[in-house]
Amino acid sequence: MESEIEKNLCNILESWYTALNDPKSAQINVLKSLLENYSKTEYGITHNVRPDLTLEEYRRCFKISTYADLKPILEKVSYENFRIFLSESPVGWVMTRGTTGKPKIFPITKTHLSQILLCGARAVANYALKGKRFEIFYGKALNLNFPSKINVLKKGNSLISYGYSSGTYAKFNRSFAGLELVPSQEEIDALETGLSREGWRKRFQLAYERAKDENISICIGVAPVIVEFAKFVKQNYGVLPKDFWKVYVIFCTSVPKIHWNYAPILRRYYGNIDVVEIYSATEGVFAQQLDSLPYVCPNYDMYLFEVITRKGVKMLYELKEGEWGKLVISTSILPRYYIGDLIECFGKQYFRVFGRDKALTVIEHYLYRILTGRFI
Repeated sequence: MESEIEKNLCNILESWYTALNDPKSAQINVLKSLLENYSKTEYGITHNVRPDLTLEEYRRCFKISTYADLKPILEKVSYENFRIFLSESPVGWVMTRGTTGKPKIFPITKTHLSQILLCGARAVANYALKGKRFEIFYGKALNLNFPSKINVLKKGNSLISYGYSSGTYAKFNRSFAGLELVPSQEEIDALETGLSREGWRKRFQLAYERAKDENISICIGVAPVIVEFAKFVKQNYGVLPKDFWKVYVIFCTSVPKIHWNYAPILRRYYGNIDVVEIYSATEGVFAQQLDSLPYVCPNYDMYLFEVITRKGVKMLYELKEGEWGKLVISTSILPRYYIGDLIECFGKQYFRVFGRDKALTVIEHYLYRILTGRFI
């Protein structure tokens, strides 16, 4: 049985491992695939995109864009008129949490969704395979995702509902890396909650009532939310998650400094658990932790990564230890998209996303580098 599990896990991980060993070749292949997609869209044709472009030609065709740049054309995308920006019909729309401003709304496609689900599963597969922790697959995954139904948009001749990306991705895939989600996303959506205090209370209460008697072996989600759920349980029921669950590992997303700011707190509430970082956003699952080092390693076989540095734009894999800059990603949907995150290289394809691109973040980073002797 374990040999069959190992075989399946290796199949999930093989392409990622290969790409980490030869990121340049992986990025060349990704660029070819992206150009093939972009060349089928009106947006790509307008920008003179062809499948045979070189990296430098690709950069000349597409300037680096923000959401504000793309919003007018994204608002015109519909099921009937998807080729204005997409190479395939959307399967839905998702929104960000709006932590840095108004929520952003994106169409998602089958290709985008399949990459999200595969890369998300890699974190679990890699953890289980390297540590021989196959027992996690005999349990279930605690679902603290956000609702997938928040509002309605008029798109062409259709009215479509949309919600937060984490909940939407969970709705499309009722398990996480093969583990059943508890509660189900349908149960969360049925509460019809938002991000109000009362909405949080209802979702946390549902999660506790549905999962307290289940064999919860892993948690995945936004690190502060996982912490707040534990506090809710303690305050309302007088117990901690570690008192009634045997959680092996928590996969944390969406915030910087997970291992420094959140791992100690999570262990206080959930027990002697492992903490694994995933660098994900509404736009994609871009990197995950490879081993015990507190860094993430990119999914070079799925997305194209560039970085705006003091010395110009470089490919992410070209960064040397100590170099850092502003991350630019290209996905099956978004060409040369400035995602707003700052990333630093620690050598050997290990990276740390240390915050949003804000003046205070940069000042803190310079202070950190002075204190640690990393002056590059």
